[in-house]
Amino acid sequence: MDISDIATREFVEVDANKRLGKVRAIFERENPKGIIVTEGGEYAGVITQKQLVQSHVEDDAKAGAMVRSAPKVERTADVRKVARVLVEGGTKVAPVFQGEELWGIITEDAILEAVLDNLDALTIEQIYTEDVITIEEDTNVGQIVNLLRKHSISRLPVLDDADGLTGMVTRHDIVDVVVRDMDKATRGDRSGEIERVLDMPVYDIMSSPVETAEPSDSVRDAVARMLERDFGGLVVTDDANHVIGIVTKTDVLRALTFTEEDHMDVQITNISLLDTISREDIRADISAVADKYGAMQVQHAHVRFHEHKEKLRGTPLIQCQIRLRTNKGQAAGSGEGYGAEMAFNVALDKLERNVLERKGVQADEEYRGQLLRKLGEL
Repeated sequence: MDISDIATREFVEVDANKRLGKVRAIFERENPKGIIVTEGGEYAGVITQKQLVQSHVEDDAKAGAMVRSAPKVERTADVRKVARVLVEGGTKVAPVFQGEELWGIITEDAILEAVLDNLDALTIEQIYTEDVITIEEDTNVGQIVNLLRKHSISRLPVLDDADGLTGMVTRHDIVDVVVRDMDKATRGDRSGEIERVLDMPVYDIMSSPVETAEPSDSVRDAVARMLERDFGGLVVTDDANHVIGIVTKTDVLRALTFTEEDHMDVQITNISLLDTISREDIRADISAVADKYGAMQVQHAHVRFHEHKEKLRGTPLIQCQIRLRTNKGQAAGSGEGYGAEMAFNVALDKLERNVLERKGVQADEEYRGQLLRKLGEL
């Protein structure tokens, strides 16, 4: 299946010289997944809502200052390949070209809608993320901002005193309070001053009740709810309303790229940050760790890079997160370093130690575990 029938020519386009304040207004008014930026009539890049939320750039700056490169795809590209492009590019929209001409865009929602009926073959348990960062009702906005930035995530489940799920706060909730409501009174007759806003407990701004899913639910039903209600993800809970994971649209797109192969195909988010290390290097190093433990078979590997502003002699500080989905559950490791290679090596070392500590798997150098995809063709 290719994207020729699901890509659209209807998209928002702005010139690189347009004021950023007007671009923000477009997002608030039209809520697009992304905006195409052109310069001199030629494609220059995209601006996503996530960029604007995380940016401190003033409204008087030009749109060109916020442009990021988005992977280009051909109008007849395979839907699985495009899903991979969106995941690895860390974006929800990509420009579609017909030859050298910008033809339109493709969004993650369009892909999910097109494959919706095929998603009955999957359950939430097969694709959801287990390690979830949660907060309590008295966690303040300032702490939440730090958590969102540190872990580069977009949402945090809120727990009550009994560790039950009681609410959800997203990046957009924070923006509504900190940016758009700064000069307005808020709940509790707060003045809107930045210090007082940052001290506001999450209970005042969280959404409740929260849309949830169970591990046995079909991915199709979960995605249908996400699309209908414009949610980016659902919290996965057990029978006692305890948070055991989260499933997002990106998790579903990632599942579309799973194939049954003789070698492990690693999914990399923000692949453009790779410098002195390649996809093949990453695959080989993760395989070497996995092959040491005969009882563990890796079904899927995801590596995510995130760039911080800090630099050392021009090399940016990078955070790397590695997550393996195995027949023994999920295993993860994270680390930071200057440059992608250093960050990856720190995360890989942490991954290996976590595998030993959490799974109790013993090393067996003579065993060669098969690294297979379990999800099949959709």
